[in-house]
Amino acid sequence: MAEFLKKSFLLSDSGRKTARRFQIKKKFIVVISLITFILLAASILMGFWSERALRETVAGQFNEEQLVIAGHIAHLIERELHRLEKEITLVGEEISACSSEPDAWFKIIRQSFVRILESGVSKIEIIDPKKQHSYIFVPYRYWSKEGADSEIHDNFSSIDFDDHKSVRVSQPLIKPSGIRLMMALSPAGDSQRLLVFHINLSWFLNPYINNIRSGRTGYAWLLDQKGFFLFHPKADYIGQNAFTIRKKIDSGLSYRTINHIQQDMMLNGGKGTGLYTSAWHRGISGEIKKLIAYHPVSVSQNPMQSWSVAVVAPVSEIEAAVQKGYRRQLLLQGLVIIIVLLGGGAILFFEIQWSQILELKVSRRTDELKRSEGKYRSLVESAEDFIFTVDPKGNFLSMNTFTANFFGGCPDEFIGRSFSSLFAEDMPEKYLKLIDLVYKFGKTVRDELEIMMDDHRIYLNANFMPIKDETGDVGSILCIARDITENKNLERQLINAEKLASLGTLAAGVAHEINNPLGVILGFCDLLIRKKEKDSQEYEDLKTIERQGMHCKQVVENLLSFARIGKDITEYSNLNLCISEIIKVVQHTLDMKQIELAVELTERSPLVKGDTRQLQQVFLNLINNAIAAMARGGNLTITTSLNRNQALVKFKDNGHGIRSDDMDHIFEPFFTTKPEGEGTGLGLFISYGIVNKFGGSLDCVSQTGGTSEKPGGTTFTVKLVRLREER
Repeated sequence: MAEFLKKSFLLSDSGRKTARRFQIKKKFIVVISLITFILLAASILMGFWSERALRETVAGQFNEEQLVIAGHIAHLIERELHRLEKEITLVGEEISACSSEPDAWFKIIRQSFVRILESGVSKIEIIDPKKQHSYIFVPYRYWSKEGADSEIHDNFSSIDFDDHKSVRVSQPLIKPSGIRLMMALSPAGDSQRLLVFHINLSWFLNPYINNIRSGRTGYAWLLDQKGFFLFHPKADYIGQNAFTIRKKIDSGLSYRTINHIQQDMMLNGGKGTGLYTSAWHRGISGEIKKLIAYHPVSVSQNPMQSWSVAVVAPVSEIEAAVQKGYRRQLLLQGLVIIIVLLGGGAILFFEIQWSQILELKVSRRTDELKRSEGKYRSLVESAEDFIFTVDPKGNFLSMNTFTANFFGGCPDEFIGRSFSSLFAEDMPEKYLKLIDLVYKFGKTVRDELEIMMDDHRIYLNANFMPIKDETGDVGSILCIARDITENKNLERQLINAEKLASLGTLAAGVAHEINNPLGVILGFCDLLIRKKEKDSQEYEDLKTIERQGMHCKQVVENLLSFARIGKDITEYSNLNLCISEIIKVVQHTLDMKQIELAVELTERSPLVKGDTRQLQQVFLNLINNAIAAMARGGNLTITTSLNRNQALVKFKDNGHGIRSDDMDHIFEPFFTTKPEGEGTGLGLFISYGIVNKFGGSLDCVSQTGGTSEKPGGTTFTVKLVRLREER
């Protein structure tokens, strides 16, 4: 009996435990189900809220992109109007300089038509308001006309005939035949004449607006400052008042929003974005919500006149794209949540049993790893070297703070990224070859790496070391690299200095040997010239010999001036003044070559060691080299800055650049990359000698084959000694 009771007690106790476990499991399932339902409902609500927020965000971003498009259109129109103003000024100057015959005018105007016909200029007119007589020119003929043109008189009656530089622009002239714009100028001369360009605005605006697309069906339109459509994809709107034409199309809609945008913003020269309701969109009628971005167009300053360009697109395009993708994502998200929660609940129930045991072991191991990691991290983070690890594909696994700061971020931002995403193609290719060698042979590889960062080169002495796993295979690679750029630069400067010193000595000897026979040649040539008649062929031949001899003499003098060892230079020059004066000399050439010049001079005008004339010769040589490198136009930036006891002048262009093979030879005499007959190869050679003579230095950094993200070009930096009192 006792044994039975004992067994019964044990069985009943086991049953109670089983029941309690069942109740615990049941409660656990209920809790999991409740959590699943709550999370699913919250996910659906958050999905709808996120969808609405996403639509608003996407619409706002889309409108900002439309604003960029509108600004670009405005810039193109302003640039073309400015070009026409320059053209009418040029034609006016040429007409003033020639005779008063219409045939002579026609030759000038016909050449102008070649340049501006595609810009919408349909005819050019020269008017004498006093005589009420005018000549009308088209591309292939001209004729005269008696009488005054009322439109020209109304728009240009107040023009100042003594002002031969200001260009007047009329209001748009809206006619059934089209919309015209007139541009007028009073040429210099004895009589008071008026030169008028007649511009067909449809021709003028079509290249810039007609093909604009925002989204799939968005378009652009243009208003003048009185609210009339100058361009619209719907032909019935062109030439009509924007506030009245919409009412004619659909009087049942409220146009208060778009009228406010046009009246209070666009017609007042405003820029921005908005949302409005329209009754038409590319053949579709009805109530259509549209996104709009608008930007002012500066037409003229005399008189003050501006238009406004707008880019619009239907909101439905944005909402349809967002809703389609987001609802599909929402369904998938809900399904995933259900599966994850159900699976997670089952796994969680079994993992609770042994998780506590593992927790103790992990805690001990974690403390040990933290202490070990802290020691090594302090060593790595305090080092001012590049330290990082990579996988076989060249992706970053870890890096120290110094390396991350060099790339402009924190270490976490670069983990998982490829080395090739940070540099140009040639650098990662060499880098991956070194990694392949380490993985192939399992040994350390050392090499020097050259990195191009913005406008300067960086040289690294890098060691790639294998990190092997338990099986002895290379799992990852540790790279430790040190910056040796300063050592490389000092080495290059020392080589150039020794090379130029030797060349200077050689050049002086050769120049002195050439000077004597050259003087004899020029002397006897002068004697022969005196004996010949000026109109004879012999006289011309001797003059040719004399010119070429003088050219040789100039080259010899340049070589002597470079090689000559001067006395200590005590003269100081105003750096900003030197640059300003030399810019006046080359400004016309830069304009003719279509090169935009940007000058950024320090507020404090530094005094630098050197002769003003010789420094200007250096600056002129560098500017001419930049012009030669930008045959199709470009940008030239000249900046000055102060650095301790030095003044720096940078000449930066976006030309074709200098090849790396030529960089070590650019300061050598007679070395040039220009075609034969266009350069002597002495410009940089002489400039280097002048700068060194004054205790300064001349450096060059160049990049060929530029891209939109990293444009090519060359930067020359002239470093000169500053006056001590300014420090």
